[in-house]
Amino acid sequence: MKLPINDKKFIFLLSAIAIVVALEVLSIIGINIPMPYAPLVFGAFILGIGYNVVWSGVKALFKLNFSNINLLMLIAVIGAFYLKEFPEAAVLVVLYVLGERLEDIGIENSKSALDELVSKAPKTAFVKTENANIVIDKIAVGTIIQVKPGEMIPLDGRIISGETTIDEAAITGEPIPKDKHTGDNLFAGTLNKNGFIEVETTKLSVDTTFSKIIRLTFEAQANKSETQKFIQQFAKYYTPAMILLSLLLFLIPVYVLQMDFNHWLQQAITLLVIACPCALVISTSVAIYAAIGNASSKGALVKGGKYIEAMAQIKAIALDKTRTITFGNPIVSDVVPLNGTSREELLACTAGAEIFSEHPLAQAIVDASKKEGFEPHKTEAFKSIMGKGATAKCLVCEDETIYVGKLDFIKENQHIDSEAEKIVEQLSSQGKTSVVVSFGDGVAGIIGLMDEIKPDSAVALKEIEAMNIEPIMLTGDSEKAANYVAKQVGIKRIFGNMLPENKSEKIKELLVQYGKVAMVGDGINDAPALAQSTVGIAMGAAGSDTAIETANIALMNDRLTLIPFLIRLSRATLKRIKINTIGAIAVKLIFITLAFIGYSNLVLAIAADVGVTLIVIFTSLRLVNYKG
Repeated sequence: MKLPINDKKFIFLLSAIAIVVALEVLSIIGINIPMPYAPLVFGAFILGIGYNVVWSGVKALFKLNFSNINLLMLIAVIGAFYLKEFPEAAVLVVLYVLGERLEDIGIENSKSALDELVSKAPKTAFVKTENANIVIDKIAVGTIIQVKPGEMIPLDGRIISGETTIDEAAITGEPIPKDKHTGDNLFAGTLNKNGFIEVETTKLSVDTTFSKIIRLTFEAQANKSETQKFIQQFAKYYTPAMILLSLLLFLIPVYVLQMDFNHWLQQAITLLVIACPCALVISTSVAIYAAIGNASSKGALVKGGKYIEAMAQIKAIALDKTRTITFGNPIVSDVVPLNGTSREELLACTAGAEIFSEHPLAQAIVDASKKEGFEPHKTEAFKSIMGKGATAKCLVCEDETIYVGKLDFIKENQHIDSEAEKIVEQLSSQGKTSVVVSFGDGVAGIIGLMDEIKPDSAVALKEIEAMNIEPIMLTGDSEKAANYVAKQVGIKRIFGNMLPENKSEKIKELLVQYGKVAMVGDGINDAPALAQSTVGIAMGAAGSDTAIETANIALMNDRLTLIPFLIRLSRATLKRIKINTIGAIAVKLIFITLAFIGYSNLVLAIAADVGVTLIVIFTSLRLVNYKG
């Protein structure tokens, strides 16, 4: 845990603790501050360090708010003063204040990465037309701003001049910077590494992706886990119950059994001290904040502790196919030349016709031709036939007419042999799309295209299955396409041809079957299913307002392997909370038992309580660096 060593108040607190503990040690060996100075000295320490604790306890007493922890502390201090155990009273207060301060530091540390980003985020931007730095809150959409190398991008925008490399780790969690050129989008809060660029802003400062991340992460504190809610509710009843038990522990032995007054008052005070539920209350909060901070640093925006807890309990994950398991971009998977056509001729001639089309399949063929080093042929007289294909005249291949499109379209113009039909059928059975090509005399070849599978999809899904979680594909694509992709990545349950409302209904069914179900989608047409699931996870949410707002967890990058990591992190967090809670309760039970049998010790009780609190904080903060 990173301590605020430059904080004067914290240094003063540590110095006061050192003095009080030293005076307590001297008291134990028989060296005491003489009367009447002792109560004045230790009273000064109590009021100087624990003024807020004492005052809060006094207010709680007048309001009869017996669930207030500070009231418990006030009663313990008054009792210790009555018993003339002045050093113990001072140790009690200063260590209690230290515990509270360390809890705050623990939570601050768990959010430190985000706080650092907020502090570094630029407050102004250099506006070209004004030739001056302007406060970002006053910059309108469409303003041209200039960003120098080494500066952070102040607002979401689009490059209109220049090129550079951008470190997007603050948004996506990706450590490798990305090359950016004219026309590419930029996010506020990312770092311009090496180029001078001019950017046209596309969002106001309050609407940037970076602003949304900051707002939603801080709001996540309100979405407490069920464990957090239970422990906080438990503390409301636990504290007054302990005050009552302490009162009975004093009254019954003294007034019913006629036992020693001072001895049993000391046992009652000791019970009050050890009963303080500090470690119990923070056992969840620090762990949850640390886990959310860790996830955020990896590019996963988790909107509250309850979703960390829910991720640890899911039994099935439903996944959309397109833009989740796959990139959502078609790529050429098969090139089958026929009737003596060469591979180069098939690709270059087809690309020459398709270069005029804006259809994704056409662009994929052009890209494939260029990637293999085949320059698209020059063509003219391009004509698109809606829903069928296109024609064009090739100026390289002796003015031949090129027909490109579906099998039925080619049949209308050319003879199709059985071999071509078999190839189309075979590609279709693999979930691939076929583009049949003719150069005016039979079929010149067939080009197969498929949605490109993300390289980490198979690995991620294998990890998910290894955690005894069932992966299920829900897609609007055809059953054949779904089955082919599912086979490649190892998914056994597939549901294809599903509209958004069908996905939502299927999630309801899965919830009945499995109890806890996560849904992973792109956050746009999957919104109903994301909302219906136990945990809705949006993939590649950077720049998508819908995804960030709709999902419970927004993955700012396209890495599916973040999901098994989040599950492991969530399980580790829940395990840590359980260990912390059990440990805190066990220590309290030991000292409560010792108090009831009359053998407890106030100094040991204080040391044990603060010790458990420190252990809870330090072990919980280890989740910030959890690697999974």
